[in-house]
Amino acid sequence: QVQLVESGGGLVQPGGSLTLSCLASGFTLDDYAIGWFRQAPGKEREAVSCVDRSSPDFTYLTHSVKGRFTASKDNSRNTVYLHMNNLRPEDTGVYYCATRKWACLQAGEIFPVPSSQFDAWGQGTQVTVSS
Repeated sequence: QVQLVESGGGLVQPGGSLTLSCLASGFTLDDYAIGWFRQAPGKEREAVSCVDRSSPDFTYLTHSVKGRFTASKDNSRNTVYLHMNNLRPEDTGVYYCATRKWACLQAGEIFPVPSSQFDAWGQGTQVTVSS
């Protein structure tokens, strides 16, 4: 079955960098768009990024992370990455990856797409940005 496992979270100081990995199994990675979401305590789940199936080198990014985060995927490793730079305390939260067939956006949609449109989810990895 489709399974996603996030890793790479941890404690990092403000201004630091961290790369998260999302290891996929049970499906062909190139058949899915992969979204990154995060959720801080007391806040709703927020879309962070999406790597498109058809354009894996292009990443949709939420405004608050533009210029700081990028996402990529490596089909040979069946892994999607979220590269986070210049981290801020407000980036703290549990980060999740999730699948959507077939693309980040469908006709008429604008990023971000609600989390309910994503099918399979990983267990999440904690990112804490603090000095």
